[in-house]
Amino acid sequence: MFRNKKENPLSAGKLLHGHSRHSDGGGTIDYPRGYDVLAEIGFLGRRRGVFTRLAALSGAEQGHQIVDVGCGTGYLTRMLAPIVGREGRVTGLDPSPAMIGHARRRSPDNCSYQVGEGQAMPFPDASFDIAVSSFAVHHMPVSARGTAVREMFRVLRPGGRLLIAEFRPPANPLAARLAAVLAGPAMRPTMPELLADLVPGAGFRVESTGTVGPVLYYVTAVRPLDAPS
Repeated sequence: MFRNKKENPLSAGKLLHGHSRHSDGGGTIDYPRGYDVLAEIGFLGRRRGVFTRLAALSGAEQGHQIVDVGCGTGYLTRMLAPIVGREGRVTGLDPSPAMIGHARRRSPDNCSYQVGEGQAMPFPDASFDIAVSSFAVHHMPVSARGTAVREMFRVLRPGGRLLIAEFRPPANPLAARLAAVLAGPAMRPTMPELLADLVPGAGFRVESTGTVGPVLYYVTAVRPLDAPS
């Protein structure tokens, strides 16, 4: 859709989806500055408000240990950092070295970042109070999405909370076009349909679902206290 004869490497599609792709639909984003610019456009100038709402939905409090799976440029981690305070920590994980490098250069003292994949997290069992993931699941290879949610379950302590935010198909045609640019072709099946299976299938107890703005769907869930490891 965004290609021309010269295959401009900085086209919108290339910035967000046409690179480092897996054979079954996943991929990384390797242009952090371009992504941040297009995200601001895609959220129609309301990106900060949307992510402030996500930070609140996560249930983060002072002293919490949080992992952000598919943290990208670290936007959500930086929103969570002042909430958890000096006694807490937010750890960002992303498979793109470019994104991690960008996030580290803007990192508050209580944030850290690692290169890695959500389907194979380099963290011990039960090491976090909260796991969050925003607009990342659709980038994962189709065959790895269930594994990634099970990994979120594994690294959470019993009683730990999960927040996943993803795109939902907007009704407005213009908004649908913007969502397609940001999300690419990997939103099939739709993320609400997919998460309705993946989250409880990993062992979580779903607490709430909802929408924020015209293109965002979220699910919050808890790892039950009596769930097996």
